[in-house]
Amino acid sequence: MLALKPGFILFLALFCTSAAFSQSTADSTRIEAFIEGITAGTTKVVGMYGDQNYIADTAIIDATGHFILKRKSPLPAGLYTFLLPGNKSFSILLDNNEQFVTIRAKSSDFLGSLQVQGSLNTDIFYQTNRFQVAQEPELNQLAEQLKKLAPDSPEHKQAKARQDQLVAERKAYLDGIFKQYPNAFFTKFKYAGQNPDFLEFKKPNGQTDTVRQVVSYRNRLWDNVDFSDERLLRTPVVVNKLKRYIKELTTQHPDSLIKATDFLVKKAMPYPAYFKFFTNFIALTHENTKTTVMDGEAVYVHIIKNYFTDELATWDTHDNLEKLRKHVSEMEASLMGRKGPDVVAPDPTGQMRSIYEKKAPLIVVLMFNPDCEHCQKDAAEIEAIYRKWKDRGVDFYGIAVNTTDEEWKDFLRKYGFTFTNVFDPTNRAIYGKYYVDITPELYILNKDRTIVAKNLKANQLEEVFQREFRKMK
Repeated sequence: MLALKPGFILFLALFCTSAAFSQSTADSTRIEAFIEGITAGTTKVVGMYGDQNYIADTAIIDATGHFILKRKSPLPAGLYTFLLPGNKSFSILLDNNEQFVTIRAKSSDFLGSLQVQGSLNTDIFYQTNRFQVAQEPELNQLAEQLKKLAPDSPEHKQAKARQDQLVAERKAYLDGIFKQYPNAFFTKFKYAGQNPDFLEFKKPNGQTDTVRQVVSYRNRLWDNVDFSDERLLRTPVVVNKLKRYIKELTTQHPDSLIKATDFLVKKAMPYPAYFKFFTNFIALTHENTKTTVMDGEAVYVHIIKNYFTDELATWDTHDNLEKLRKHVSEMEASLMGRKGPDVVAPDPTGQMRSIYEKKAPLIVVLMFNPDCEHCQKDAAEIEAIYRKWKDRGVDFYGIAVNTTDEEWKDFLRKYGFTFTNVFDPTNRAIYGKYYVDITPELYILNKDRTIVAKNLKANQLEEVFQREFRKMK
């Protein structure tokens, strides 16, 4: 019942197919660079696809800082970073037709000195960055001033007016670039990175409706991204927006995350490359061992069930998809808000013991493995919490997994567990009921035997007890 293997399959399906760019042996690439101040060595050319970086190629640098990168196959359009000796680096933005490029720069100041022939997009990229970097010191200074000044003061109004002026100048500069080079890859790239304006929404009482404001902003975040343009997936712009969309602009609760995911995935569905990237990224982010969201795996389950079908997930095989769907079916029964399944299995005396026979308002279901170091480390604390709360409305039900009868009973004696413990060597009593990825795994069931907490550490139990008892009152 481990999630690592299906997740690994998911990763391979995403990266391997994404990295396997179509290449034509009839094309060629020649990038020549003269970098002043770099010692002899090797440059690694790092490309990206979605959120994955990869080594696209390498070239030898001579003692003068000169190197030539030659390829029989072209570099796909995207942003590439050249890693140089001495922890130096520079980036270029290439379109598909920019395969013969010459670069000259000083390693002490790539931004200010880099000159390029054969790549209009790299040239505009550096021109724009120079303009924006020149504005940064004053914009940062104004931002600090505005924090300290009274909002109604003349000084605040003056600083705000100057800030607005600089922002307007930046917008005018970009608008000029977009107008001058409407078909350039840089224009698509930079335009996609622009964020929407915040719109004002008021509640009936006149106060700002911040929730509606954020939802509106989030829903418009993708308006400037052309999902038909796969070149953008080989730049940081898409993954940076996706991380912000999911992690900053969406409430970190499964219901909110699922709603935001469906909104985005349905927009991307007609565009296979984006559909594939979004579903893979969001699913992998919310795997059991990776998510920090309480019951974040509900998002993972939702994505696999709804989008990893043979009809939609055409990049993967039927067998792999079947494994993933089987995996989430094992997880689904123990998602938060679901009725905690009953387990009936023998205790050390051979007597059959059931979770549902317990009458306490709260039940802790503990899944543990006697060989697990964390289980051994937490055992004394778990037993102490049980003894402290057993007369205050909390009972415990321990389930040993992946062990033997002898090891289980030795563990109980060694660590002095006095609460109900069961073990089913056939695994039939617990299969498909309480999903366990990393032991110890702790679930809490309320008086209705609904799962109200999971993936807990031992030191979090008492906080949940107190919260649930407050709800009962």
